Amino acid sequence: MLSSLKAWARNIKRDVVALWLASRDPRVPWHAKLAAAAVAAYALSPIDLIPDFIPVFGYLDDLIIVPLGILLAIKLIPATLFAEFREQAVRSEQRPTSRAGLLFIVAVWVVAAAWLAWFFWPHRGR
Repeated sequence: MLSSLKAWARNIKRDVVALWLASRDPRVPWHAKLAAAAVAAYALSPIDLIPDFIPVFGYLDDLIIVPLGILLAIKLIPATLFAEFREQAVRSEQRPTSRAGLLFIVAVWVVAAAWLAWFFWPHRGR
C-alpha cells in the first residue's frame, strides 16, 4: 500500500509540472491554459490556502482539491499534447515554483484578514 501511495504522489508531482508546461504552450486552448495555470500555480505555490498545521482541513487541499483540479485540467488538454507534456515533465530535473500562486494565496489571506478585522472591529460612533 505504501508503494502505491508513493507512486500516486510521484504521478501528482509529474502531472503538476506537465500542467505548468501546458499552460505555456501555444498549442493548448486558452480555457485549458487557464485551468492548467491555475492548478499549477496553486500546487507549486510555497504556501497553502489552508495551512497544513490545521487539523484535517490542512491536508484537504493536498488530498482533494489539487487532484480534482489536475483531473479537470487534464480533461481540457488534448491527450496527445498532454502525453508530450508528461514526457517533458519526467525529463525535467528541476521543479518549478509559482510566484503567481504565492501572490494569490497571500492576497486571499490579506483580504480575509481585512474582512475579519472590519467585521469584528468595534465600530466607533454607534
